[in-house]
Amino acid sequence: MTPVAWHPSPNFGPRRGGQRPRLIVLHYTAMASAEAAIERLCDPIHSVSAHYVIAQDGAVTQLVAESMRAWHAGAGEWQGQGDVNSHSIGIELDNDGKTPFAEPLMRRLELLLDEVMTRWEIAADGVIGHSDLAPGRKGDPGPMFDWDRLAQVGLAAPTRGTPWTGPVDMTAFVSAARAAGYTENAAPEALLTAVRLRHRPKASGPLTAADFAPLT
Repeated sequence: MTPVAWHPSPNFGPRRGGQRPRLIVLHYTAMASAEAAIERLCDPIHSVSAHYVIAQDGAVTQLVAESMRAWHAGAGEWQGQGDVNSHSIGIELDNDGKTPFAEPLMRRLELLLDEVMTRWEIAADGVIGHSDLAPGRKGDPGPMFDWDRLAQVGLAAPTRGTPWTGPVDMTAFVSAARAAGYTENAAPEALLTAVRLRHRPKASGPLTAADFAPLT
């Protein structure tokens, strides 16, 4: 079992409509320290929280019971379902979004994901980033996050590489992205950014056939 320290946040409520966790949403804190992030996530003035915070040294702090609805996802949608907070577990990672994620943090994340996924029977494709459900509004966990590392041990869906033979235009791309789960009503350019953050973090420039490969 992953050692966990409790620091209860008042910012939570019941899961609506009898929902249970079927997603895990990963975030970065973008704050000076894990302690600063915990303080904010426990401040009733800000009305935000998460179930867990993982510090750079791998220390795990739980703020909200998994059975309850933490306020981490905000407005957004994934695979046609909104109110992501009601059917997800939120994990905040102590990182600024500009530098690599610390090795102790990643090791502890792997352990925690394995436990949570087993407990709630969440499949690898149920582990997503904040940017996946809120394209254009959120960019975390960002281009420095190592999704491939998680995929290699079955803790996230692998990036597919199916060759694309259809038209390379934004209309086709939006259709492919929505079919792959990106159903939030976002601008095409925001969808492209979100897909690249997850699957092609080093990509830039105009749409190419390679942007379709992870979606088909």
